[in-house]
Amino acid sequence: MTFNEGARLDPSQAEDRRGGMGRGGKVGLGLGGGIVVLLGALLGINPDLLGALVGDTGSQPAVEQAGASGIDSCLTGADANDRLDCRILGTANSLNGFWPGYLKQYGVGYAVPKTVIFTGQVSTACGPATSAVGPFYCPGDNKAYFDPDFFSQLETQFGSSGGPLAQEYVVAHEFGHHVQNLTGTINNAQGNARGAESGAVRTELQADCYAGIWMRYASSQPAPGSSEPFLKALTQTDLNDALSAASSVGDDRIQQAATGRTNPESWSHGSSEQRQKWLYTGYQSADLAACDTFAVPKV
Repeated sequence: MTFNEGARLDPSQAEDRRGGMGRGGKVGLGLGGGIVVLLGALLGINPDLLGALVGDTGSQPAVEQAGASGIDSCLTGADANDRLDCRILGTANSLNGFWPGYLKQYGVGYAVPKTVIFTGQVSTACGPATSAVGPFYCPGDNKAYFDPDFFSQLETQFGSSGGPLAQEYVVAHEFGHHVQNLTGTINNAQGNARGAESGAVRTELQADCYAGIWMRYASSQPAPGSSEPFLKALTQTDLNDALSAASSVGDDRIQQAATGRTNPESWSHGSSEQRQKWLYTGYQSADLAACDTFAVPKV
């Protein structure tokens, strides 16, 4: 979705750690606390195959957004339309504006998580991480981590649409894990981490569903201190972009690309069909209860 140009962004909700802990390194397939790309070690895939699939960037520096001068310079919706790092921030601002009021009706308080923009590698309460793991949420410090370079990989390596909602969906998915952390369902992933019907898959699909709920309301929820929403009305093209991103990061699609076959017993995020289904379920129902992936016999 496109941002309203005059919407005011809040850079205080983000930390800009780009350049602080090393730049560059090998970019491979990764798994965040939530999105999207699967660590070869977790799938039993030869890491050499993964390197061949995505390429080895050696020690080249991460790509910076043209004209970027830090997250503090992201001030308006126009900036979010022009710059990817500002779009990540603006999406986080929108999510933080939406979830408190929505969760209040369910008796759940909302603590604003920090959004961390990094390149190369980063230190977290969940341990050190590199760009190879993709975007992720760490419940230990209630922070969502994003390397902007990932979003170009989402399009060029995984075949996702490059539309803005494809990128915003990624941010919304990680914030879905934050909602799970607040409600306690994030713990369902532990001890049942593999398989098409596993707790891990159900946890990831619920985060997709929560992203869909935000998509439903994002263009009608006024920004704090304003009568204007952060985002313009969602179009069918926007929705197709988000569904494209969800499909591109399905376990089956990634396994097929890496090895030429699929193995549902090793899935940890869900198939392309499952991810699209639950993202659309959240969007269509706009109901937290409809996102209870743990209550259905099959996801």
